[in-house]
Amino acid sequence: MLHKTAFVYHPDYLNHDTGKGHPERPNRLIACHTKLKQSDVWDKLFHIDPFPATIEQIGYAHKPGYSDYIQQHCELEIPTAFDTIVTSESFDIALLSTGGVLSAAKAVATGQVKNAFAMVRPPGHHATPGQSMGFCLFSNIAITARYLQREHGVGKVAIVDWDVHHGNGTQDIFYEDESVFFFSIHQSPLYPGTGSQYEKGSGKARGTTCNVPVPAWSDDDDYILVFKEILIPALVEFSPEFILISAGFDAHYLDLLSHTNLTADGFAELTDLVLDTADEIASGNVVSALEGGYSLEGLSESVVAHVERLTR
Repeated sequence: MLHKTAFVYHPDYLNHDTGKGHPERPNRLIACHTKLKQSDVWDKLFHIDPFPATIEQIGYAHKPGYSDYIQQHCELEIPTAFDTIVTSESFDIALLSTGGVLSAAKAVATGQVKNAFAMVRPPGHHATPGQSMGFCLFSNIAITARYLQREHGVGKVAIVDWDVHHGNGTQDIFYEDESVFFFSIHQSPLYPGTGSQYEKGSGKARGTTCNVPVPAWSDDDDYILVFKEILIPALVEFSPEFILISAGFDAHYLDLLSHTNLTADGFAELTDLVLDTADEIASGNVVSALEGGYSLEGLSESVVAHVERLTR
């Protein structure tokens, strides 16, 4: 059987212990894994065990010494930010989380599969070049973009971030990089408070950052309209070789960390729109990585819907 879609996961991701009551908890992945195994899509997936990212690869997107800073906080079990809890195991798991997305990208870049989904934690899109925040330790998706460019000879990369929170870390990393297009649709106002429509990139990269803040209670139709009228034309104009998705599912109507009204079907439609565009301009090269999503029901249903569309 020829597999079109890779699925990257490792049980060690569950060992990142954020403590009782924390929204970014291991049960998120347990719920998704259980629902995927119960679905018809499970046997269609090419299952990959991730390799950990190296310290050198972490440096593709973070400042020198940043990995030491994270490692020291983990060894001492000192939170890296008020909301970002770590334990002694978190550093190695974070390397494996980033490595999970790199493993997915390698499978697509080398032609093993057409696209891939990395179901990883901790997430990454809030981690800036020098600061961990928002449950994120390493910028998984940004490191992956640079990995594709440096280790697989890829030119231009586009990042589509539909997590309900603005991907401030990803934006910071590429704000002056004209080789990476960053798009974020996110509820505003909401944490972390960045991502206005006036943040467009700087210097030669002016125009390669595209933020679409949307109000509370935005729904499937609102997001689909933005994708059709803003994102897709921008992607076609930029013409990337790869499209990466920061796939947060916390815009789901059941999620308690936001006030948006997306459904699993809505996320499926967004997936289709990205895939159709990737087929047109990027040889179908799509790598998706899990970011947020904190309602176990909403998250797991949305992940299954997303992965089903990847395998279409």
